Amino acid sequence: MSNLSDGTSLEGFSRNESIKATSNHLRGLIKEELLEDTPAFGDDSEQLLKFHGIYQQDDRDRRKEARARGLDKHHQLMIRTRIPGGLVSPDAYIAHDDISRRWANGTLRVTTRQDFQLHGVLKGDIKKSIRAINDALLTTLGGCGDVERNIMCCPEPLADDLHAEVQRAISAMVAELTPRTAAYHEIWLDGEVVKSSEPETEPLYKEQYLPRKFKTTVAIEGDNCVDVYAHDLAIVAMKRPDGSLRGFNALVGGGLGRTHNKPETFVAVAVPLAFVEPEQIVDLAREVVGVQRDYGDRANRRHARLKYTIADRGIQWFRDEVQKRLDFTLQAPEPLAWKPVDDHLGWHEQGDGKLYVGIYIENGRIADVGDVRSRTGLRRIVEELRPQIRLTAQQNVILADIDPAQRPRVEALMAEHGISPVESIPHAIRYAMACPAIPTCGLAVAEAERALPGLIRKLAALLDELGLGDERISFRMSGCPNGCSRPYLGDVGFVGTTLGKYDVMLGGDFDGTRLNRVFAPNVPITEIPSLLRPLFESFRSDRRPNEGFGNWSDRVGFEALRDASMSERSA
Repeated sequence: MSNLSDGTSLEGFSRNESIKATSNHLRGLIKEELLEDTPAFGDDSEQLLKFHGIYQQDDRDRRKEARARGLDKHHQLMIRTRIPGGLVSPDAYIAHDDISRRWANGTLRVTTRQDFQLHGVLKGDIKKSIRAINDALLTTLGGCGDVERNIMCCPEPLADDLHAEVQRAISAMVAELTPRTAAYHEIWLDGEVVKSSEPETEPLYKEQYLPRKFKTTVAIEGDNCVDVYAHDLAIVAMKRPDGSLRGFNALVGGGLGRTHNKPETFVAVAVPLAFVEPEQIVDLAREVVGVQRDYGDRANRRHARLKYTIADRGIQWFRDEVQKRLDFTLQAPEPLAWKPVDDHLGWHEQGDGKLYVGIYIENGRIADVGDVRSRTGLRRIVEELRPQIRLTAQQNVILADIDPAQRPRVEALMAEHGISPVESIPHAIRYAMACPAIPTCGLAVAEAERALPGLIRKLAALLDELGLGDERISFRMSGCPNGCSRPYLGDVGFVGTTLGKYDVMLGGDFDGTRLNRVFAPNVPITEIPSLLRPLFESFRSDRRPNEGFGNWSDRVGFEALRDASMSERSA
């Protein structure tokens, strides 16, 4: 087993720790393997590529055929662009659309973390794709890997001082928490390798980077559209009575990954840590990351997220450790209150005389499928009107800075390409999300993106039949228990257990403040509507005024829900 440069032994650490520590700050053999005429990278490079925003995958739809013909897997790569706050310029949007057409599978995927993903890129086209992304003034560095991932933010494009101050804080955090290694520039952008007698250093991440990924989000007080409680570090901008920025509340320890049949792995919601002044937030974020760097579990990657560090040591210990590293005193966290979640869809005023429109994109897949040609339609709008684009945490797209006189043209282009106005989309469909899952994700054990559309339309029809079509009920589906679509924070969660079967989760809430729980395990997807129908019927008759489905489910309890479901189904 190798040692670090300071003599620290890696004995007992996971294999990934050795790969990182001996990678020469994320270089490894990536550059050399790029030159090889092979369809895939080696195992060590596969791990290091994640730090560069690249996942090595294969087309799982073609595995069976390949095995039958004695062929290797159909290797391909997924590129994830890091887009802080989901802000995309018109030029950057067009660049990603061009890449998707030339080198990927012809679609763009908006993620639940406000990134773009490009699927189906071949090894021989990866360098050209990443160069094109950087030419558009964005980067894939830190899109994946054991570092700070994309920093999210409420995407509402309001033109006021509060939102401007929050954006400045995010930019400062991105600058502080981005890896310093020159490897990315050297490998993908043909950067000159600078020879120096001074060793290259990573002031924050050091030689081993973090034990696991680290996720941060920034919300505006009252608006939890970015699912604050799902994050390692959640930052909430608090307002003064005049609407200006008063400071930030910080919460820590959220995380939605777990492993089936491994009870030692669990999902957790973030808990309050502290309140800080506006100018203190970057230092706080850096030291929260630093404590996790120093104390996170490097022996067991399933136990390596911040939520486990806090569960093992306690929130008071964590707060004390962060405080030791700061030259200002942490203030007590303030209570938080949330309004009903706004997905920022439809037409709205920005506050500067211009408009923005939030456009629904089913499961975040910008594609031309049947009558809905969102890829071509959005490209036409962006080329012609040059709006700013913002990606949302619900996988939708906001077009901002639209002159009121341009609204009819935007609406005409949407209609021409089958892009529905949000008012015409059933609520069940509007508030549903799914991860990509099969065929691209290697962790998926069940379908999600390809399975949810059929299921959600059956549920939408059922709710409409029962007079509940206007209810705000969130449905989230994940193809595995890692929870990229945040299924554990919805009214109803579907978590894949095997092909065609899902754990049905209930008892969360629409506002994303409470975890749901397994109501029925391993339910065939074809039986989910009949499982939920009696519950919806009981909800319709038994709910309290303004009570949401998740809150009702939690209040009446699972025993009563199961009684209602069983009696109806047996009848």
